[in-house]
Amino acid sequence: MSSPDPAIAARKAEVEALLRAARAAAGAVGRAETETKNAVLRTMGEVLWREREAILAANAEDVREAAGRGTPRARLDRLTLTEGRLRSMIEGLEAVAALPDPVGRVAAAWTRPNGLRIEKVHVPFGVIAIIYEARPNVTVDAAALALKAGSAVVLRGSRDALRTNSALVAALQAALEARGFPPSAVTLIKRPEREVVDDLITARGLIDLVIPRGGAGLIRRVVDGARVPVIETGIGNNHLYVDRAADVAMAVRLAVDAKVDRPSVCNAIETLLVHREIAEAFLPEAGRALSGLGVELRACPRALEIFAAHGIPARPATDEDYAEEFLDLILAVRVVDDLDEALQHIARYGTNHSEAIVTDDPEAARRFLTEVDAAAVYHNASTRFTDGGEFGFGAEMGISTQKLHARGPVGLPELTTVRYRIVGHGQIRGPERVGGGERLPV
Repeated sequence: MSSPDPAIAARKAEVEALLRAARAAAGAVGRAETETKNAVLRTMGEVLWREREAILAANAEDVREAAGRGTPRARLDRLTLTEGRLRSMIEGLEAVAALPDPVGRVAAAWTRPNGLRIEKVHVPFGVIAIIYEARPNVTVDAAALALKAGSAVVLRGSRDALRTNSALVAALQAALEARGFPPSAVTLIKRPEREVVDDLITARGLIDLVIPRGGAGLIRRVVDGARVPVIETGIGNNHLYVDRAADVAMAVRLAVDAKVDRPSVCNAIETLLVHREIAEAFLPEAGRALSGLGVELRACPRALEIFAAHGIPARPATDEDYAEEFLDLILAVRVVDDLDEALQHIARYGTNHSEAIVTDDPEAARRFLTEVDAAAVYHNASTRFTDGGEFGFGAEMGISTQKLHARGPVGLPELTTVRYRIVGHGQIRGPERVGGGERLPV
């Protein structure tokens, strides 16, 4: 029998030690009062701002190194921190602090005919691990939400953002210590090996919940290999359908926002579907606006013909284009015969994330909102609103596209589990066996 590889053994031992420290810290977090947790979150914001120069310098190094490796511009955009983005992260901490505490909330209560009082109460998970790619804002959002929900958090970001995440977590841990909390309540796994992901998702007894946030490959690896519970976030191959009864000006404005505002995020649209009866009026306006902002259009034959007639550059779309999450200034365009064909297209290519219809027809809107299977479905609004902050959650752990207790932006309530508390006054279920003549079993 061969002896274990020392490098593998060292990695596993280091990860396990960090997880045990996080498990020990979870108790202190779970017991903390609401105002104590809120004070920690506000102190985190103060320390992040105080340390902003060091954080931005670390991020600049990460961005330079990633750019030198030829990282696509969409990933670079996700990785890049600015003073404005850091301020937004701090505002997110304040927003989470202002939210009601989910821990201890009684979701339901009732009294049984026998007098038993039963309460369904929200309680912390314990230790939540989040595995994510080059998104430094996730580091702060995840820490804030987990702590407010009464859990310790274990963070495993990508190698691209290691310097940035290290600087952010150092600031968060300094705030924890300043408030008398164990710093391991926010733990960063710095080891770069891909196998660390496997160590985390199989750590039964040390991790209570795993949330992957990133590309399809990462999410599939976690879902397929996990031995601990997973909240599955999903990619966003999202659609905007412009119905025949749409307001053209509104539809153009929504298409531009949903594609151009920040194309590298999962709530941007990737395909524009257009009813044939409005295509001649809508596509020239939308094409000029989108291409003028740098969007590459990949279109079906009917859309190509309209674009060509108005001098708008476009190339033929393929089935692969309709299935792609571009995360870039690229948009697939397809003219459909009716709402039914739009629904069929979304059912085939969509990823159950965010879908939108533009229409003034109440029946078309009703059908779309009812029949589209997605975590967020919009009528006359941009898909860019699928976001925890925009939904009033303060921040989010990701956008869940599964159908369990968490779907859509994962906020504070979804980061708790439940416990049933039962209070009685001596009730038993079986027949009386003491003092009633029956003998107890020996």
